[in-house]
Amino acid sequence: MAPIQLLINNSPHEVEVDPDTPLLWVLRDKLNMTGTKYGCGMGLCGACTVHLDGQAVRSCQTAVSSVASKKITTIEGLSVDNSHPLQKAWIAEQVPQCGYCQPGQIMSAAALLAKTSRPSDQQIDSAMGGNLCRCGMYQRIRRAIHRAAGEGA
Repeated sequence: MAPIQLLINNSPHEVEVDPDTPLLWVLRDKLNMTGTKYGCGMGLCGACTVHLDGQAVRSCQTAVSSVASKKITTIEGLSVDNSHPLQKAWIAEQVPQCGYCQPGQIMSAAALLAKTSRPSDQQIDSAMGGNLCRCGMYQRIRRAIHRAAGEGA
């Protein structure tokens, strides 16, 4: 195993793991960045969503060797003090219930707002369709995304 250089939340990290190790496990187990959650392990629920060069991806299905040259952003990288417009909107709209899916939901929403500053309901539903919420907070999530868009996320 050769060391792998990673840029996570604008900070360099070096890990020595099998190149096929999912990025999720490197983040959680090697670097103690536990905001990114394990959900299904198959890339279907969205709990493990992070950004690679601004694109939302499922870290449970992304080999760490494939991201060495990319900028990785986790939920911890959105803001150091929870002041990102999406994080504030999530609180204002009382989105979190159990909270488990929320980091992945927020990361998917952030990728959407980076591309589409004022998304329609249809665009939100399409972008968020791969993120599952066991508590059924989909309407609140949509409202929070609209609220964050209004704040210039």
